[in-house]
Amino acid sequence: MTQDKTLTCKECGCEFIFSASEQEFYAEKGFTNEPQRCKPCRQARKNGGAYQREMFTAVCSSCGGEAKVPFQPREDRPVYCSDCFSRQR
Repeated sequence: MTQDKTLTCKECGCEFIFSASEQEFYAEKGFTNEPQRCKPCRQARKNGGAYQREMFTAVCSSCGGEAKVPFQPREDRPVYCSDCFSRQR
């Protein structure tokens, strides 16, 4: 039976938990090495260091639902959710 382990990220130096379920998954997949990076550093590495675009939440001008947009919404311009934006085109 495996137990959670505390590891240190080689990228940022923060400690992170290598859970028992993650250890079982690694063993099931045949991985022999423990992870060397925490989850945020692994994610950043997967993205190739690409810039993570900040997303803003707004109210859709058409349906009133939540819309996530990659720009700061302004009061004088309509904002649409993805579904309503697709219908507008």
